[in-house]
Amino acid sequence: MLKKEDVKHIADLARLELSEKEINKITPQLSDIIGYIEQLSEVDTTDVAPTAQVTGQTNVFRSDEANDWPADGKALALEQAPKGLEGNQIKVKKVL
Repeated sequence: MLKKEDVKHIADLARLELSEKEINKITPQLSDIIGYIEQLSEVDTTDVAPTAQVTGQTNVFRSDEANDWPADGKALALEQAPKGLEGNQIKVKKVL
């Protein structure tokens, strides 16, 4: 079972300000959670492959290719540029 001091330390690490009432309420709850985690350590995982995620999702990237716009679409976009144009490029605020 966790002690109040342990919960205060965990709260401090998490940058949480807890009242004494909250600490009294959370202490048994955190103790239960740690108990469940300890039960998981008893499970035999010898034949289980390490897994980072289980959804099967993968990163999908497209190649970064420049495509030409139709002339009328490009002209319309350039007309709507808020800062105006510099040559054939849209002028934007400095970032750095």
